[in-house]
Amino acid sequence: MKNSTHLARAVLLAAALLLPAIPVSAVAEPAEPQPRILVSGEGSAELVPDMAILVLTVTREAATARAALDANSTAMAEVLEAMKAEGIAERDLQTAGFAIHPRYNYPAPKPSGERETRQIVGYAVRNTLSVRVRDISRVGAILDRSVTLGVNEGGNISFTNDDPSAAIAEARTAAVKDARARAETLAAAAGVEVGRILEISEHAFTPRPAPMVQAEMAMSRAADAVPVAVGENSYQVRVQVTFAIEQ
Repeated sequence: MKNSTHLARAVLLAAALLLPAIPVSAVAEPAEPQPRILVSGEGSAELVPDMAILVLTVTREAATARAALDANSTAMAEVLEAMKAEGIAERDLQTAGFAIHPRYNYPAPKPSGERETRQIVGYAVRNTLSVRVRDISRVGAILDRSVTLGVNEGGNISFTNDDPSAAIAEARTAAVKDARARAETLAAAAGVEVGRILEISEHAFTPRPAPMVQAEMAMSRAADAVPVAVGENSYQVRVQVTFAIEQ
């Protein structure tokens, strides 16, 4: 057994010695990276708003927190009923904020410089309502009626679109075309040609109109309704594209 084992080892050693040495040049070298152009592109599409979001706040003050809350609740209940009477669905009405704040009296400093402790002289209750108005022609009338019913703070307006997907898709297409145009300009200046797309990505963004239109609500009753200018929303997209360079 020992002789056969030694014989097998000898045969393997001889076979190894007979194998041709692998030249260093035969080892595969990593391929050089393909020349490329990295550019960004921007695109936008305009869309007339078809929906408005109103932010209405009712503020009431009283000597006690209970009295201020009761007065505020009564006024806000009337506002909610009025919104429903204007055709606003319950799903489009949402409380956006609620707060109770004490009101303080700060006595004047004494001749000695000593200050007296501040005193609570009342309470203020703020209740904020977000209203989604799908019939944009009713925005002015709704603002006017809300003031009549006791809304006395806020009045910010955001004009938006219920479904801006078509405008965003148009902006994406324009952004890619813009990126290709920029790449071709760079390639022409460098004496090369633009090849196939190697990579493309869209920068993270929130699909909302830019800029958001805001207007302060008038605190006095207009003759018919609060005048409102709708304008257009501009949806913007930015992409980053990598093109191969054809030399």
